[in-house]
Amino acid sequence: MQTPEFKVNRLNHVAWRCRDAEETRAFYEDLLGLPLAHVVREDRVPSTGEESSFAHLFFQMQDGSYVAFFDLGDGQGASDPTTPAWVNHLAMSVSSREELESARQRLLNAGVKVIGIVDHSWLQSIYFHDPNGLRLELSWQASGADVLDEFSRSAHSTLAQWTADKAEGRA
Repeated sequence: MQTPEFKVNRLNHVAWRCRDAEETRAFYEDLLGLPLAHVVREDRVPSTGEESSFAHLFFQMQDGSYVAFFDLGDGQGASDPTTPAWVNHLAMSVSSREELESARQRLLNAGVKVIGIVDHSWLQSIYFHDPNGLRLELSWQASGADVLDEFSRSAHSTLAQWTADKAEGRA
């Protein structure tokens, strides 16, 4: 076996669907003590281009990895069969853009369909599926601690706006 020219360092995040972003925040942040570190609001899925309003919440663990959730605004949870394929996934980190490019090429050479490199501004990612159909993401954190700190400062206000918009049918 040829050794890859990249190394998967650690878990970046595991993402699941949630019924309600604020309910999920209260559980993970208030009960489990995982700080809400970032909330992404989009109307289009960056990796697939699908139109879908969502809030993507990231709760930080002590090792710097995250547990993440998507609120699609419809009150359905992770076990709902209508969950889009892009929601539930396992994301792992690599150390550099070069390693991400190397991983992408290695997967393509093996006949694996790869989406990306997708630029999320703070994170660059590739997406693919394992032989069991599990969606995987390899990502490189392109931004420094200053950007992550700003995300943390704005996470609660972004979530509050998502919750208000969802209640008014604007999500």
